[in-house]
Amino acid sequence: MAAPSTTPPAAPAATILVFLKAPRPGTVKTRLAREIGPGPALHVYRTLAEGQLRRLPTDWPVELHYTPADALDEMERWLGREPTFFPQAEGDLGARLALAVERAFSRGARRVLCIGADCPALDAAFLRSAVARLADGADVVFGPARDGGFTLVGLVRSIPALFESIPWSTNRTLESSLSRARNLGLRADPLQCLDDVDTLGDLQRTVAAGLLPAALLPVPGTPTSP
Repeated sequence: MAAPSTTPPAAPAATILVFLKAPRPGTVKTRLAREIGPGPALHVYRTLAEGQLRRLPTDWPVELHYTPADALDEMERWLGREPTFFPQAEGDLGARLALAVERAFSRGARRVLCIGADCPALDAAFLRSAVARLADGADVVFGPARDGGFTLVGLVRSIPALFESIPWSTNRTLESSLSRARNLGLRADPLQCLDDVDTLGDLQRTVAAGLLPAALLPVPGTPTSP
């Protein structure tokens, strides 16, 4: 009988960090809520997040990073106790990303991909394309969003300075991030540009593309409601 192999199993290609908010009306999809109401916007948010989690590769570890920090019970009631949950750090998005990435690498991650939950075109194939770029020598990859932000950032190591002095949630977020990476001497590769869902127009386009159910659209003439 052959001796058992002593070679340790290969580490997963990447660890996925999903950044989520507790499902509270008025705090999620706030731009969309101004157009269709907080209650319907919350329903859209839940649908987006649940769909995103279903589209993740099943062979890579996933961490759910939630905010606010006191929302663990809410998150577990919503998504169950099986996922690995971590509270997001205090500070702006850059500070939260930097610390989450640093801690993921400290736990043994080989590569780290950070995503949100509002891009229904972001699927396992897209995530694998990000890892392929990182494996090919990129230090960081960005998934551009059409509104000037990004749907994904992936890294081969912790680079806290990458997330400093970025104008978050603006149409200059991606441009500033790419410039920051270049100034740090990093190879930063852009991926395919995707749409996220922040406004009613985004929602309508996404439904028209067949990525979300038409039932999420408001009925014409129906007033917005909580």
